[in-house]
Amino acid sequence: MSIQDEIRLYLRARVALIVLVTVEEQRALEVLDEVRRGRDADSDLVLWDVADRFASTAGRQLPDATDPIVALDKVKELALKAPARRDLYVLKDFHEFWGKDPRVRRKLRSLAQQLVYTGASLIVTTPSRAVPIELRDDAVVVEMPLPTVEALRAALDTLIDDTKGVRSRLTPHGRARLAQAALGLTAAQAKRAFAKAIVRDEVLDDRGIDAVVAEKKVIIRESQALEFYAAEETPDDVGGLDSLKRWLALRERAFTEEAASYGLPAPKGLALIGIPGTGKSLTAKMIGGLWRLPLLRLDIGALFGSLVGESEERVRRALQLAETVAPCVLWIDEMEKGLSGGDADGGTSQRVFGTILTWMQEKTSPVFVVATANDVTALPPETLRRGRFDEIFFLDLPTEEERREIISVHLRKRRRDPGTFDIYHLAQVSDGFTGAELEQAIVDSLYHAFSEDRDVRTADVTAAIGRAVPLSRSHREVIERLRSWLHEGRAQSASFAEAAQAERAQVRLELS
Repeated sequence: MSIQDEIRLYLRARVALIVLVTVEEQRALEVLDEVRRGRDADSDLVLWDVADRFASTAGRQLPDATDPIVALDKVKELALKAPARRDLYVLKDFHEFWGKDPRVRRKLRSLAQQLVYTGASLIVTTPSRAVPIELRDDAVVVEMPLPTVEALRAALDTLIDDTKGVRSRLTPHGRARLAQAALGLTAAQAKRAFAKAIVRDEVLDDRGIDAVVAEKKVIIRESQALEFYAAEETPDDVGGLDSLKRWLALRERAFTEEAASYGLPAPKGLALIGIPGTGKSLTAKMIGGLWRLPLLRLDIGALFGSLVGESEERVRRALQLAETVAPCVLWIDEMEKGLSGGDADGGTSQRVFGTILTWMQEKTSPVFVVATANDVTALPPETLRRGRFDEIFFLDLPTEEERREIISVHLRKRRRDPGTFDIYHLAQVSDGFTGAELEQAIVDSLYHAFSEDRDVRTADVTAAIGRAVPLSRSHREVIERLRSWLHEGRAQSASFAEAAQAERAQVRLELS
């Protein structure tokens, strides 16, 4: 259902007070004017704000009112004088007044109850969902979604046609890709991004997509809770984790129309549990690159605000933005930190986390959630239940074969040929090291070799490994407690399924 149809439905139901939540005021007014014309061509869209007072789209002479209470009195006079008129009265930024003055809340509630018996309705445009408790019984809250790809394509076409001297080399397919790249932006933000691409390059071509994506990164970052990542990692950048890679490869085409036609549902998400430094974050980035989907990182800590209701508003806005950008990968890093506040924050962390879990369970948009966690014991049991995630993988300490792959990957990243190193020896002496610890050992060896003005050798890496104290030794009890979660069969191994099954069977044999 479109936003226009939703508003029309409420108007037909004689709802006299609609709170339209949006930051796109101009687009909201265009939508409301379309609704007004559709229900009655002779009706009027009457606007009021504290700066310009009353204005009429029909050019009617309207009374003057700078005070919000006086403005509500004037709306009442106009509506009751001609109860058959089906005018829409739009109060812009009225949340600024109902939050400060109880008289405004009382007057607005009384007016809404009186307008039920007329053809007129009140619409408050506001960027916030917070509605005073006194008004919740009389008002309905409608959230205006961000523009669809069709709306963005229309805005792009209009901009190209209206901009004198612009040279467009975009094919119809190119225009569709450019509009797709702008998903998640408001109409005004998208137009600015398109215009920036035109002015910068003096021609509109495929380079405009990069300009829009760059602008999109900045705007998404300003949302405070989401960060846009360039999905550049590939499976070759991740050593080991063969079982997980196979699982992902099977679902590489899961978001295509071909998969939907075949009857396949879009995958919902993946939980990556395990030891710190084993590649959970790198895997999240790799999924975006493998599936060629936008990668958004949800910063749990940035969701929490100091004002009442601010945290809940931020999480709703972030999830709505993710759905608009969909299909995409939403990466929730270190998920257990979302509950770190416990009861000390008045239950805010539980409400925020509950909102995320409910959305994960009920979402229908193609947003693939990748949630990572180090301490699985800090998560409530309902977090990892089926329906929210398609699979739960445990990332254990890498096996010897995986350590060989990881060492080779990090040597290649630093422009060194793994064939000139004794990879088998390095893998053997690094038993118990995580991928992050192996990377740091290689970096450390490079520093030592660089200080002596020579190239790095196997002996340098061996010495760096010998100097390091891995987590598996410094925090042995913690690591063993985490590994027991896999041994008890609570998750699938991200590495070699056969080896994990054999290990679990050995543990059961020893316990018996």
